Amino acid sequence: MDREALSLRYARVRARTEALAAPLSPEDAMVQSMPDASPAKWHLAHTTWFFEEFVLARFDRGHRWRDERWRVLFNSYYEAVGPRHARPARGVLSRPSLDEVRAWRAWVDERVLALVPRAEDAALEAVLLGTHHEEQHQELLLTDVQHGLFSSELHPAYTDRPLEASPGASSATPPVTWAAFDESPVELGHAGDGFAFDNERPRHRALVGAFRLASRLVTNGEYRAFMADRGYERPDLWLADGWAAVQEGGWSAPLYWEVGGERAFGMRGIKEIDPRVPVAHVSHYEADAYARWAGSRLPTEAEWERAARGRPVEGNFVDGGMLATSRATGEGTTQLFGDAWEWTASAYLPYPRFRPLEGALGEYNGKFMSGQMVLRGGSCFSPREHLRATYRNFFPPHARWQVSGIRLARDA
Repeated sequence: MDREALSLRYARVRARTEALAAPLSPEDAMVQSMPDASPAKWHLAHTTWFFEEFVLARFDRGHRWRDERWRVLFNSYYEAVGPRHARPARGVLSRPSLDEVRAWRAWVDERVLALVPRAEDAALEAVLLGTHHEEQHQELLLTDVQHGLFSSELHPAYTDRPLEASPGASSATPPVTWAAFDESPVELGHAGDGFAFDNERPRHRALVGAFRLASRLVTNGEYRAFMADRGYERPDLWLADGWAAVQEGGWSAPLYWEVGGERAFGMRGIKEIDPRVPVAHVSHYEADAYARWAGSRLPTEAEWERAARGRPVEGNFVDGGMLATSRATGEGTTQLFGDAWEWTASAYLPYPRFRPLEGALGEYNGKFMSGQMVLRGGSCFSPREHLRATYRNFFPPHARWQVSGIRLARDA
């Protein structure tokens, strides 16, 4: 492994996390608006805990913890590591302070960067995994901050940066076209050089039937038509668990939309909804119901990966600073990466002959392969360098606070 490149990547990723947290006050960074979300301060601390727990404490001889008590506070779900603070109560952790957490980050950074030039291969692999883990938490930090700010009656904005118009923004959204794929055996999953999580392996062969894939994501305007046609009032469109979620949650629109569907809360506060950009913050249940209403279905993850294979990872990511979905442009199949995570029809399950990582890091992905659905492609909150065609994201089907959207598929 190229040690210099790893050090540069480590420094770049850690700096991006700090930049994303910079607009937040200490009070903002303490908010935990629901059990599924975590305070921004906790994300800053947990990603630092990861490097101290899985890199410094294991590979740096003579290392002593900055504060042994923080091992419990900022462990997320690693049973093999030891006890942990209850997830729903992360918002009560007023200590250590935000300043102390940032000082801890700098302290760990200094030691990790000093270790890399002399570390064994296993340590380098752990550092690389930690950077990709932190990129996941960068996106979670933003989605959790958005939910926290939305939960305030003041609906404060995360940023006052104007929303830049996308190319051709005055034009109408291009009409949906359908890319046709013949039935074919395909190779799925990650192979060869480059980083991948264990859940992307092993590469395997699958027979994918003929299908057609929509050229772009479903827009706010198209989703409004579903709402206007009483989409949230028609049980025939919904999976049973989805209909129960609609009734229990009183859903009548995507998360963050105001009644009437004219305005919604985003990272710039409450703004008018642009009907031309992709709808986001919908659950798998809503995506599935919309697809059924539209005479279509959601793609399987194998279909999605076949369509994305060999395509450059280009799109609207956190790197561009838009922090909102953008209008589709260009011809052919667009928006495969960035803008909004795309719900698939596939349950999150292991690939054939899957083997998790050894030890505590084996808890990273494998133990969540139950009750979750796969999403593909990344979002406007995702770092571009974090994504690839084989990347498998997963959330429970009721989740709506992520930047999750809809691409349609049909049988050919």
